[in-house]
Amino acid sequence: QVQLVESGGGSVQAGGSLRLSCVASGLIFNSNWLAWFRQAPGKEREGVASIYPGGYSTYYADSVKGRFTISEDNAKNTVYLQMNTLKPEDTAIYYCAAGKPVTNSLSPHQYSSWGQGIQVTVSS
Repeated sequence: QVQLVESGGGSVQAGGSLRLSCVASGLIFNSNWLAWFRQAPGKEREGVASIYPGGYSTYYADSVKGRFTISEDNAKNTVYLQMNTLKPEDTAIYYCAAGKPVTNSLSPHQYSSWGQGIQVTVSS
């Protein structure tokens, strides 16, 4: 049974930083894509960043390029999302996901396992 457990969320002022962590269990870490998604109230879930363990491939949404960095620690089965220069529009529930996307590693429809989500709030 796949389990993904997020941590590191919270509240921060605009311009600040947060680092999210996601510990994965029950899957072969280095044969699955891992990704971060977010969902703001009234909006659809959107892809933020994705990584294929080993760091061979990473992808970012245009809205976070240059501010967010996804990384992984294979020894700890953990994927991270470092978020810098946060903006109020980054406020959302952030989800960790694992899967084997075929066509788009930032599409939520192509992921089969999800964490419970964690709140990130950025105030102006």
